[in-house]
Amino acid sequence: MFVPFGTMQNWVEAGEKKAHRQIDGAFLDWALESFSGYIAADELYEGPYGVLSVVDKRCYKRMLYEVLDHDPTHDDITAFFERLKTAVANRDLRLQGITTDGSPLYPAPLRTGFGDVPHQICPFHVLKELPQGILCAVAAERHRLAKSKPKLKRGRPSSKEKTARRLARKSTTIQDKISGLFQGRFFFVKRRLKPSERKKLLQITQG
Repeated sequence: MFVPFGTMQNWVEAGEKKAHRQIDGAFLDWALESFSGYIAADELYEGPYGVLSVVDKRCYKRMLYEVLDHDPTHDDITAFFERLKTAVANRDLRLQGITTDGSPLYPAPLRTGFGDVPHQICPFHVLKELPQGILCAVAAERHRLAKSKPKLKRGRPSSKEKTARRLARKSTTIQDKISGLFQGRFFFVKRRLKPSERKKLLQITQG
């Protein structure tokens, strides 16, 4: 049976409204009956879709979710938090704390919706970013060392060219340092080092 596009779109919109009513009704009553006051908000990405969700951080109950056909924006999250704010206020409950990841999507909508309610970044996400930051610092040091290598003339310097030989030795030393930093870069973020690894780390960081 052929269904005109406009009719199909209306059916989809009607289904979305019905789902919203169910989520905002009996489901929320169940989710908020033992509300702790502390929530965790997150966004997930699945192909072209984005999913917003809020979970009671202490009771581990999913309270709200919303599926988008695009990546979430500040406006999407602001509207999503307005739904949460209304649901909490209608039940005479109070939000006491919010946890999110380090995404820049959240601070502005949270201030708009909940004012000065305490907002913290999830420690897991902070710890996840630290190793990447350290590896970036090691890469930046390799880049700095590469730029500091002296410019050499082609060919091997003769025994009479003392300055050229000194610069060649310096260039080799710097290149060895760069190679050591690259090969041992994960020593900087490994939690526990073997004695041989610790010795290697001390060697490549010497000076």
